[in-house]
Amino acid sequence: MSETESSVQAALDAARELRHKIADLRERIDAIRARRPSPSGLVIPEVDAMGRLTNLYLAPGTVDRFSGPELVVEIMAAIKDSAADAARQYDALMNPADLADQVL
Repeated sequence: MSETESSVQAALDAARELRHKIADLRERIDAIRARRPSPSGLVIPEVDAMGRLTNLYLAPGTVDRFSGPELVVEIMAAIKDSAADAARQYDALMNPADLADQVL
């Protein structure tokens, strides 16, 4: 194999490895989920790494316990906390060195 062919093969191998790393990272990002309860603990949303609401659990009787505006506050507080947790998970995944600096 010539030096040029060897260089081309090395570049192809590096590109293949990079594609695998990107696919792995994408899977890890897609797996991020955060579920932080509301102040009362009766509402639990699920939020993904992009801050999207993917699920919402309301404990039995929750709707009857709160007025409309109170229920909105419960739900929004839980979503806000869950989104912040998902963002922390995403940041830790994307910046592992920053996480190590915070721990030390």
